[in-house]
Formats: sequence, structure tokens, C-alpha cells
Amino acid sequence: MEPIKPYLPAWAAGWSDVIWPTLQVAAIVAVAWVLQALIRRLLTRLGQRYQLPANVVAPTRNLARWVIYGVAVVAVLERIGVSSTVLWTGITSFVTVAAVAFFAAWSVLSNLFCALLIFTTRPFREGDVVEVIDSGDKPGIKGRVIDIRLIYTVMQDQDAAHPGALLQVPNTLFFQKSLRRWRAGTDFRAPGDG
Repeated sequence: MEPIKPYLPAWAAGWSDVIWPTLQVAAIVAVAWVLQALIRRLLTRLGQRYQLPANVVAPTRNLARWVIYGVAVVAVLERIGVSSTVLWTGITSFVTVAAVAFFAAWSVLSNLFCALLIFTTRPFREGDVVEVIDSGDKPGIKGRVIDIRLIYTVMQDQDAAHPGALLQVPNTLFFQKSLRRWRAGTDFRAPGDG
């Protein structure tokens, strides 16, 4: 394990268990830096030779750099004494938790984003009557917009069977389906609704 011990002076022989891992870490860092520089230069030349767009070359160089440095960090940690199994378990656990959290928050985040779109593109406003059409001409949810909130839009039901009922419609629904809109103050009843 300590191949440099016979070559060290007597006063440094006791330090061989510190010197050898330090030299290995320095070598790992140096090799990673040189490899990253070579790959960066290679990708830059390939981009120039084949006239690749900069928005393709730059992310590829960055990805290569991060992969090389990531492998170097894992190798350095292993030389220091961190088990690669423990490290791999920690990384995969973190990625799994992050993926589950992102998936769980996706619905909320998409509704927040759609609220921002409703506020900026103004497909309807408070007071308008809006109908979300399911498919073709099949009637769907219909109501007067009372309030536009971050997660859902509150509408007063226009169905005769549920007079005055409030509907809470997720904001994403307005961007997944077709809408029929009557501006505030216009007659929205279909012929024959009387």
C-alpha cells in the first residue's frame, strides 16, 4: 500500500501514510484537469471544423467538464476513505427523493404557471362566463368567473340543476381543453335555454 516508504528519508517514513494518499489525490486532480482541458479543446475544434452551432458545443463542453470533475471527486473521496458504496447510496437516495418531490409538486407548479399565463394572456377575466368544452361540441363545465387564484379559478355554476354552486376549476384545465367565452355583460344563454 505504501510503495514510496523505502524511498523516503528516515524522518519522513512515519508520514508515508499521509504523503501517499496526498500524492494520489494530487494526481487525480491533475489528470482530471488535463483531461478536461483536452476534451474542451477537442470539442471546440470539432465545433469549428464542422461548423456546429455554439449552443450545441458549449453545453456539450460543460457536460463533459462536470462528468470529469464528478468522477474525480468520487475518486478523491474514495482515496480519502469514503466508501464508494456509501457515496453511491447517498447520491441515488438524494436523486430519488428529489424526483419524487418534483413529481408530487408538478401538479401544483403547473397550476401556478397556468395562473401566471391566465394573468398575462387574459383568455378570460372576472365576470366573464366560461365553458370548458370536453370534446367536440359536448358541453362541459360552465360558470361565471368569480375569482382567479394561483391554483384554481372559482366559478359560479350556470347549470340550472345547481344554481349558485361554486366550482373550483384547476388552472391547468383551461389550457388543456377548448374554451367558450362570453364577455361580462353579454347574454350567454344558448337558444332554447329561455
